[in-house]
Amino acid sequence: MRFPISSKAPLAVLVIALISLFPASRADHHGPKLEPGFRSLFNGKDLTGWRGNPDLWSVQDGAITGQTGETPKNKLTHNTFLVYTGGSVDDFELRLKYRIVDGNSGIQYRSKILGEGDFGPIVGGYQADFEAGTKYSGILYEEKGRAILAQRGQTTKILENSENPKKPIVEVLGSLGDTDDIQSVIKSKDWNDYTIIANGNQLTHMINGRVTVSVIDEDPSGSAKSGVLALQIHVGPVMTVQFKDIRIREIK
Repeated sequence: MRFPISSKAPLAVLVIALISLFPASRADHHGPKLEPGFRSLFNGKDLTGWRGNPDLWSVQDGAITGQTGETPKNKLTHNTFLVYTGGSVDDFELRLKYRIVDGNSGIQYRSKILGEGDFGPIVGGYQADFEAGTKYSGILYEEKGRAILAQRGQTTKILENSENPKKPIVEVLGSLGDTDDIQSVIKSKDWNDYTIIANGNQLTHMINGRVTVSVIDEDPSGSAKSGVLALQIHVGPVMTVQFKDIRIREIK
């Protein structure tokens, strides 16, 4: 990838303007009451409306829970996902809470089901990344595709690379802040609020009210306007990830 630096800082102003259109979630949102215009994607009781490997996914303490282990049934050899079955997502604002202990995970959106592996669905596409570590939470990663499209704290534009479509040109337009400073607002082994806004070719991630990336995807062969929503558990160390208060608002 190329990362040419540009001084086009006005995009950061556009990001702030965009975020201001969507009022922040209340910090005490734990119950069924939803913000205006949102609908719930999880009933808090079971996995109705979601599809994945039942040896890995369950509902515990009112939260969707993905757990790996060391037995043949739950020691992964590939990344796998819990897929929302209620329809595709295109232009939307998604809000949820997540908590992770060890390993890494992510929220797939505008993605594709690529097949069925030994441990459940295999999905590729845009991913709002997060982890138990301190580097990648909040980035935009494309699973099974063009890899990292924005590091944390970056505003980027994605352009076609005619010589190698799988490695697009990632043009850095400006900064949203220092990555370590953004990490300081993310809670370890505790609940965090994640917001994803996808509006046309503009993609924005926020954690605990802090914008982590803003991306304009102008790569005609790689960008996606619609696709599935899914939650990830990742091959690697034994991990537990949980999601709750999952709600979405379509952007008309």
